[in-house]
Amino acid sequence: MRLLFVCGRARLRSPTAEQIFCRYDGLETASAGVSADADEPVTAEHLAWADIVFVMERGHRRKLQRRFRSALKHARLICLDIPDDCAFMDPALVRLLETKVRPPLR
Repeated sequence: MRLLFVCGRARLRSPTAEQIFCRYDGLETASAGVSADADEPVTAEHLAWADIVFVMERGHRRKLQRRFRSALKHARLICLDIPDDCAFMDPALVRLLETKVRPPLR
């Protein structure tokens, strides 16, 4: 299963999620951002690749839906509702991601 994690600039939350879940057997992960200055801007190719697209905030979901409506037709899109107030690999962020991402993987 291929998971794409999307946040604003893809510098903290999404790369943390990518690092955590790439260790799980049977999962491939990537991260990208919806902001113009993202380190790795999300593309239609990212969305076509992913089986599940996890966004960190509702605003990210809205941006994806506006920019990539046709590319999202076959993707499962899940909002995690995780605010941007954690550092990369912050233990609280790791726990929150594991709690929210694992159930849809079953």
